[in-house]
Amino acid sequence: MTLLPRPSLRTQRRLTRGMQVLLVAIIGYGVVFAQPKAVMNGAIALAITFAPAVLEKNYDLPLDPWLGLWITLAVFLHTMGSAGLYGAIGWWDHLTHATSASLVAGIGYTFVRAVDLHSDQIRIPSRFAFVAILIVVMAFGVIWELFEFGLDVAAQSTGITMPLSQHGLDDTVRDMMFNMLGAIVVATFGQVHLSGVAETVRESLLSAD
Repeated sequence: MTLLPRPSLRTQRRLTRGMQVLLVAIIGYGVVFAQPKAVMNGAIALAITFAPAVLEKNYDLPLDPWLGLWITLAVFLHTMGSAGLYGAIGWWDHLTHATSASLVAGIGYTFVRAVDLHSDQIRIPSRFAFVAILIVVMAFGVIWELFEFGLDVAAQSTGITMPLSQHGLDDTVRDMMFNMLGAIVVATFGQVHLSGVAETVRESLLSAD
C-alpha cells in the first residue's frame, strides 16, 4: 500500500515526453549557437531518460510511473541548470543534488532489498539498510566531487570548457549536505514506495538462476 497517488501511465508518458522535447531543444540550441556544453549535457540527459524503456524491453524489468518520472526529472533538472538556471536561481543546484542523490539512494535501496528477498541466507535489517543507503550516497557524492575536480584540472590544462565544474569548498560542502538530505528521504520512505520494484528485481534474479 502506498501513501502517495501514482500517476497514470499516460500522464507519466506525457510528462516524460515533454521533458524530452525540452532536452532536444537544448541540444538544438547548443548546435546552432556552438555551445558544446549544452549539446553534451542535453545528449547525455536525453539518453538517460530512455533507461526505463530499455530496462523493460531488454531485461524485462518494468519500472512504475513514479520511478520513470524520477529518473527523467533528475537528469532534466541538471540539464536545465547547466543551461543557465544554476546561475539565475541560487537554490537550483541544491535541488538537483537532492534529487540526484535521492535517485542514487533509491537504486541502492532497491538492490539491497532485492538481495535480501532473494537469499534466505542474507537478512538485512531495516536499520542497517537505512545506514547502507546513506553510506552509498555519500560515497557516490565524494566520487562525483572528485570527478568534477578532475574536470576542473583538465579544463585548466587544455582550455576546453567542461560540462561540469566545482565552485569552491563551500559549494562542495553544501552539495554533500543536500546529497545527504535526498538520501535520508529515500532511506525513510523507501520501504513503502520501492518495495514493489525490489520484488520485480528479485523475480528477475530468480528467473536468471
